[in-house]
Amino acid sequence: MPDDTPLETMKFGIGQPAPRTEDPRLLTGRGKYADDYSAPGQAYAWLIRSAFAHGDIRAIDRTDAAAAPGVLAVYTGEDLRADDLGNLPCNMPLKSRDGSALVTPPRPALAVDRVRHVGDPFAAVVAETLVQAKDAAELVRADIAPLPALTEAADAVADGAELLWDMAPGNVCLDFFLGDEAAVDAAFARAAHVTRIALANTRMVVNAMEPRAAVAEYDPSNGRFTLHVPSQGVAGFRNAMAGLFGVAPDKVRVVSDDVGGSFGMKGMAYAEPAVTMFAARKLGRPVKWCAERTESFLSDHHGRASEIEAELALDADGGFLAARFTGYGDMGAYLTAMGPAPPTMVTSRNIASVYRTPAIAYTVKCAFTNTVPTGPYRGAGRPESKYFLERLIDQAARETGRDRIDLRRRNLISPADMPYDAPVGVTYDSGEFEAILDKAVAAADWAGFPERRAQSERAGRLRGIGIAPYLETTAPAGAELADIRFEDDDSVTLITGTRDFGTGHAAPFAQVLSDRLGVPFDRIRVVQNDSDLMSDGAGGSGGSRSAIASGGAILEASERIVDGGRKVAVHLLEAADEDVEFAGGAFRVAGTDRSIALLDLARELRERADLPAGLPRTLDVKVNHATSPSSYPNGCHVCEVEIDPETGGTRVLRYTVVDDFGVVINPPIVAGQVHGGIAQGLGQVLLEQAVYDPEGQLITGSYMDYAMPRAGDLCSIDFSMHPVPCTTNPLGAKGCGEAGNGGSLPVVMNAVMDALATRGVQRLDMPATPCRVWTALRDAAGG
Repeated sequence: MPDDTPLETMKFGIGQPAPRTEDPRLLTGRGKYADDYSAPGQAYAWLIRSAFAHGDIRAIDRTDAAAAPGVLAVYTGEDLRADDLGNLPCNMPLKSRDGSALVTPPRPALAVDRVRHVGDPFAAVVAETLVQAKDAAELVRADIAPLPALTEAADAVADGAELLWDMAPGNVCLDFFLGDEAAVDAAFARAAHVTRIALANTRMVVNAMEPRAAVAEYDPSNGRFTLHVPSQGVAGFRNAMAGLFGVAPDKVRVVSDDVGGSFGMKGMAYAEPAVTMFAARKLGRPVKWCAERTESFLSDHHGRASEIEAELALDADGGFLAARFTGYGDMGAYLTAMGPAPPTMVTSRNIASVYRTPAIAYTVKCAFTNTVPTGPYRGAGRPESKYFLERLIDQAARETGRDRIDLRRRNLISPADMPYDAPVGVTYDSGEFEAILDKAVAAADWAGFPERRAQSERAGRLRGIGIAPYLETTAPAGAELADIRFEDDDSVTLITGTRDFGTGHAAPFAQVLSDRLGVPFDRIRVVQNDSDLMSDGAGGSGGSRSAIASGGAILEASERIVDGGRKVAVHLLEAADEDVEFAGGAFRVAGTDRSIALLDLARELRERADLPAGLPRTLDVKVNHATSPSSYPNGCHVCEVEIDPETGGTRVLRYTVVDDFGVVINPPIVAGQVHGGIAQGLGQVLLEQAVYDPEGQLITGSYMDYAMPRAGDLCSIDFSMHPVPCTTNPLGAKGCGEAGNGGSLPVVMNAVMDALATRGVQRLDMPATPCRVWTALRDAAGG
């Protein structure tokens, strides 16, 4: 099709490269984010945050602040408690290995009695202007008695460590176990070789492009809140805030227009929206808050932060007998909504990956520390599971003298094994893992690597290559909304509960609807931003479930539309039911030229009042599609790096990935998701780490100290697909949003370690910064 073909003349179905429909608006500065919204007469909130990592609040003197110019109120946690404001929720149904429930301490929006991390909010100033609120905050006098701080999970669980919560003995909130310990022990006892490796999964700052913000309004005439806030699903956010305030969900309206990135971080309730809602109700006027960047480092939840000792038992032929994983997950000072899930439930159910491993034991203790709370970060346990496993396999290959590819190949699950019951409680429905491995190795020219390594060595540099097959268990697609409305202007509105936060939902969702109903692509408007349109609830986005959840709902709604439309078409076309067929967006009488387009039929229903009783009066349909099981996207990444031993600097030179995402709705959007995930994995391996000093101060609290990947840190990515349709959802799709991260995290580090191994380096943790790489090379050389 010529490049100048108007978009309105195009039609796109499933599998075609439809352009992102939101891009012209976003790229021309017409996006509408939470901070772009201002309510008439709004005041401004500024939260006062602890400078101590741990301390008892003895007193808060707000007298001078309350009398400052423009100040409307100064609130503390006691004010919120007096109004019976609830705690920020964590409702994960997790149990320790002894059957006891997850320990969930209270997390008030403003701390009461004690602060537990630097940045913990304990008071808020509301004023006519933001400058006035910030100035007045300087006048609040807080008497906080410092207490010892703990910043590492291993230190927190040590004997004699300072107790952070009385209800969590040993600072452990969850002692998680999954697997068969007896079978694993027996396998290790008979193993020909056992490999062990200790690995750190570094703490990450999420750093979404759009900082969090909130604008709260309250209508005293009906006791109803309206909250403008970025989220991953307006219905879920509404329910969380309604629970916090002890009101019915219909008393809270949440609006999330454009959302500038989230990666899991904006998927849950936070203190700041709660404070703005509380203040709006108290003051009788709207209240706005927006994070500044350093504030985001201290208030957005962090990601990752776990330590694992991984062990692999092999037989004499290199077959995997069993794997054991033992370690700690750092929860930070409080539990976020999903905080314990990534290092426990999610990682454990992804740790088997593409390999036949008869027995697995996975044990992790989740510990409290005096740090920013942790939560989901792109993949939320899935990338780290691949990091632990693939680093372990590479180490086993080095120790046994086996080829890395051959060791993996001999242990791959075959298509003949499908459906395959993994020893972690999940069943893979499909996959061709060896074919994908072969494609990736060929596309990466693995055979030509020795010559490329020799060229680098002649130039005084070290070259390494890494490989990392992966498989992910995506989140089950819970019940999801599809509300389809035929409008008076012959357009179609599709309302769905998943929330686009840069992930490009509008085009692929319209493609599914266009494919099934024949409605022109350009006449479909996707709406996800207003909880008032989702009274029946919806699941929101997360866990790479959106296409499956919303796609399944769209398919079910489409079937109902066709069924209802056929009844009307039978009447209008004066035909027998069995003679009317639907194809290409129209009902036709078989063997004749009599037909009526679906949009014309919808118009007839709106305009005619003489239709017989019993016929549908509209084609509009609302469904809550039933839950679909997890999908299992998989693939293989290959990466080549070059290291300058004089500086420790690492360059990524070649990157190849072959993925199986089942039926792909929109290939360019999928490719973009993969590219973005690769960049984030590379960032963690080479650059990023949130670091605390012993007193609990975040010393990487700004972009002056926290390194982020840039375009120059990547190379061109050779991306291709090997689709094997999923059998557990009607679209045949497998989630793609987090898969790039799952492969890049292990493969880049494996490539780095392959290069460093030529100089005798055996151990290096992420991030492989120039300083760390240079130091490892020096130490290996005995310098």
